[in-house]
Amino acid sequence: MTSMTGMKTMNLLKIKELVMLQFPVFGQDCNISHFITTRCGGVGTAAYQGLNTGDFCGDNPDTVRTNRRLLCQSMGIEPDRLFVPYQSHEDNIVKLTEASLFLDNEARQELLHGVDALVTDVPGVCLGVTTADCVPVLLYDPVKKVVAAIHAGWRGTVKQIVLKTIRFMEKEYGCNPDAVLAGIGPCIGMEAFEVGEEVADSFIGAGLPVEEFSRRNGQTGKLHLDLSKANRLQLLQAGVSPTKINEAGLCTFSDANLFFSARRLGFNSGRMLSGIQLTNTLQE
Repeated sequence: MTSMTGMKTMNLLKIKELVMLQFPVFGQDCNISHFITTRCGGVGTAAYQGLNTGDFCGDNPDTVRTNRRLLCQSMGIEPDRLFVPYQSHEDNIVKLTEASLFLDNEARQELLHGVDALVTDVPGVCLGVTTADCVPVLLYDPVKKVVAAIHAGWRGTVKQIVLKTIRFMEKEYGCNPDAVLAGIGPCIGMEAFEVGEEVADSFIGAGLPVEEFSRRNGQTGKLHLDLSKANRLQLLQAGVSPTKINEAGLCTFSDANLFFSARRLGFNSGRMLSGIQLTNTLQE
């Protein structure tokens, strides 16, 4: 059974046994398709029970391939056009071009290794990032027809990968941040995300206003961070209009029916996949 907690800010998409989420802010544009998977459906078992789409979290590779095939069939994605990087919690951004489609498997793996954000203007290429508590962010410029998928854990947030991706889109494609639409997906919520002082020091050392997206637990004195808000602030700083940002408001840790959570289940557990692609029939 799926939970509907916080679903006011997301649209629910059911295709057979799969349950996926979509952002209303992208819903009026026929030039893109996008999704955020949940753990509902799929063939995984134990800590991977459901639709695990993560290649690098210890699951059986055949199970992951089956789950991705189910996802691609449901969303009309060509499997060889689904690009999902090996993420490293850094701020590396890769631009996918037409030439990227013709790379052999080894070259493709090399291109995607250690990458946490993908950007493209090539229709029919689905950009994806996997998460299980970290923040997935999807971007779309409807003027320049550019999409991006970003993985922002706390380390990537400290490195301001969301802000840097917007700047990358400006430089590489001439995007205007005010035109960009943004969706911040489900992630671990502030109540569940208790961190040590070294994490707080990392944000402070980077000159980020940690006081704007954190609070102290009155009983334990421990710091709790709101990663979703921290990345929203980066979007605003980059020049994205607040009216063009959707924030899921869903906690991956607390909703065990709908989401995988590495903090709840351990590293060896499932991952959700957030994807976005330009359609093959772009319209002005």
